[in-house]
Amino acid sequence: MELNSLVVDTVKGLLSELAHGPTDVAYVLNRGDRGLLASLRSLPAAQASARPDGRSSIASHVHHVRYGLNLINRWARGEDVYGQADWSESWRHQQVNDSEWDALVAGLEHEIRNWQEAVALPRPLDDAALRETIGSVVHLAYHLGAIRQLDAATAGPRAT
Repeated sequence: MELNSLVVDTVKGLLSELAHGPTDVAYVLNRGDRGLLASLRSLPAAQASARPDGRSSIASHVHHVRYGLNLINRWARGEDVYGQADWSESWRHQQVNDSEWDALVAGLEHEIRNWQEAVALPRPLDDAALRETIGSVVHLAYHLGAIRQLDAATAGPRAT
């Protein structure tokens, strides 16, 4: 069995909403939200590198999510990546300069777009594949929320 078109369209739509904000219908974010990528682009590198109360920086969250999406994109192409994944390394990049920040956000956008395309690739559907696919949306949403807790400048509009 393969992922059916309803699951594919749903996952792609939710990823788009999280990354770019909702279009005509909002399922996760409030209407008028600009989404994760525009929120990140509004931050200067110094602000993205801040560590309020010693917590992980926004830059490290972005690096971690980009790393995870890179892994899932490689997995979708048939690579065996999870045995060699170093999740702790994905958190070591706390500070960025302006050019690193721009490249990191562009890299995240690239990985999101690649995953949206890869979701539609035919592959056997098993428990792990379905969990990976749905989990990718949950993971992105979690980190969007965590980022918004770290800096109010990334927040979306209040519900109306």
